[in-house]
Formats: sequence, structure tokens, C-alpha cells
Amino acid sequence: MVFVGMDHGTTGVSFTILYQEPVHFKIGRDELSRGKVSAIVELSSKVDLHDIDLMAITYAMGDGISHISPLKKVKDRGILSLAGAGKVTGGGTAVYDEIEKSGIPTVLIPGLHKDSASLDPRFRAAYSHQASSEKVSICYNAYLETGFNNFIVADISSNTVTMLLEDGKIRGAMDACIGAMGIIHGPLDLEMIRDIDNGLKTANQCFSNAGAVKVAVLDEKITRAKEVLIERYQYGDRQAELALETMLMTIVMEIWGLAGIARKKIEGVVLTGSLGSMQEPFDFYGRLKEELKDFGKTVLLPPTSGSLGSAQIARDLFLGKNDILGIKVLRD
Repeated sequence: MVFVGMDHGTTGVSFTILYQEPVHFKIGRDELSRGKVSAIVELSSKVDLHDIDLMAITYAMGDGISHISPLKKVKDRGILSLAGAGKVTGGGTAVYDEIEKSGIPTVLIPGLHKDSASLDPRFRAAYSHQASSEKVSICYNAYLETGFNNFIVADISSNTVTMLLEDGKIRGAMDACIGAMGIIHGPLDLEMIRDIDNGLKTANQCFSNAGAVKVAVLDEKITRAKEVLIERYQYGDRQAELALETMLMTIVMEIWGLAGIARKKIEGVVLTGSLGSMQEPFDFYGRLKEELKDFGKTVLLPPTSGSLGSAQIARDLFLGKNDILGIKVLRD
């Protein structure tokens, strides 16, 4: 049996093929947006497409659906709108369309939002959107890898999104525009709201420059921002150091906040993403582990956890599972 998972991330689209040992590969946003690479061609070079029993994919915010759904039953790619979603390149859209036309049996994973019946009703009342669909995949991979039932997952990269799970179900999450900073995205503060009201910037422009790049005063492409920030930090740039320290502080605040409203004792915290797994030259993982020692074990997952979690969802759905972390499955 062969299963494939896809993670529609900010800097690229990642795939994991589950067949004996997992095979991972990633296609960058720039390559996709310029039409230089075909995701299906890349996938077919690594596995016979006819051998794929099921593929599970994510796309953007996933706020147009509430169930894990067969792709052929999904309208408008499972989203309400791409407006306010950060910088849009169109590369992920091309991948979605390729998969849809390929004939590969595929399901789409939803995001977490106000219509997600599995979530705590207070989270649904407070926040219209909580997490994009790849965060569900990350949580599922974390659930399987750790064996935890009551835990927190923090995905730290271009943006930071943190999820609270209790009794093996996602209870709620803090989205990038309201909580902790990532490299690119972050919460909208008062100064940004004033800039929006005065017509100086759009809300999306503010959101896409509210992370560590704001503190470091960087104006780089998404695919280069992390690299440039780390280079400046290594060269002793004080603003780059302040940006990383500030980002770290906001992440600790967010995790402590979710732990503070948890009804069950937290068994551990799972960190992933390109920054969550970083140990050199800035030890994000070590620093966070020290700050979070009150919450049990701190577990590090690789950046491939999103695509791997999607593949694991595909496998377990094929084997008959009808519920993933509290999210129901819509069958054919």
C-alpha cells in the first residue's frame, strides 16, 4: 500500500510518500509560481501514480470545509477567500489543480475555524479562524509520534501557530495574526491598525510584515527572510538578535497562555517548523525547552511533520478511521 501526504506551506509545497520508509521532497514557491516544476511529474518520478491508494492534501486556510472531504466533493478548493492570507504566489493553487486533474484518490484536510464543530465553542466564538489545514496534519503526526493525549503543539516558521489538544482532540488554536510572531507574519498591533485606518497599508501588508522581520527591519522575499535574519544575527546585528529574542518571548507567552486554560494536565509540548527545530546558531529549541520545563517533556519534530502527518491521515482513513483528532471524515 502507498499513501501520500502534502503540506501546503508558506515557503513551498512538501510531499511525503509512505511506502516502507517515508520519502520526502519539497518544491519551492518560486519554482511553482514560475511554472518551472510540475508537482505531479515530480511525484511520478518517485512513485507510480497508479499505486497510490490515497493522498491527503492541505490547501491555504481550509476554512470552506469542516470535514476531511473527498477532493471531488470540495468546492472552491475548500476556502472562503485568499484575501488576508499573507503573500499569495499562486504556486499552491497550481499544485491543487494538478492533483485534482490527476485522478489520484485524494482527500482535502480542513483548517480550524468557527465552523469546526470539534473545537471548544469558546474558541469558535472568539476567533473566526484559528489554524490552516497543515496544522491538523502536524498535530496528527505529533499525536502518533509522542503518544500524548493532552499536549500543545507549536509550529514555528514563517508564522507561528500553537494548538491545544485534550483527550486526543484539537480543542483550539491561536492563529498567526492574533498570537505569537513568526519570521514573516505576526499579530496586528495598534500602530498597524492606525496605518490601515489611514490608508497607508492594507491589513494584509501589515500581517505580512508583523513578525521578526518587523523588529529586524528586513524587506526580503519570504524564501530569503529567515536566511538573511540568521546571517545578520551571526554577524552580531543587534536588531536581528532583538528580533529573535522578541519572537521567542511571544511564543513562550502563547504556549503558557494555552496551558493556563487547559482542563487536563499537559503531558508535553511538541515543537516543529524551521525555527522550532533550530538549535544552531540560535538555539530556539533549547531555549524553549528551558522555558517550558513545567509542562512535561518537550519533543522536537522535523519540518517534514506536516507532509508526514498528511500521509498518516491518508493511511489511517484508508484503513477505516472516521475521526482524526475530533475532525469527522466525509466519505464518498
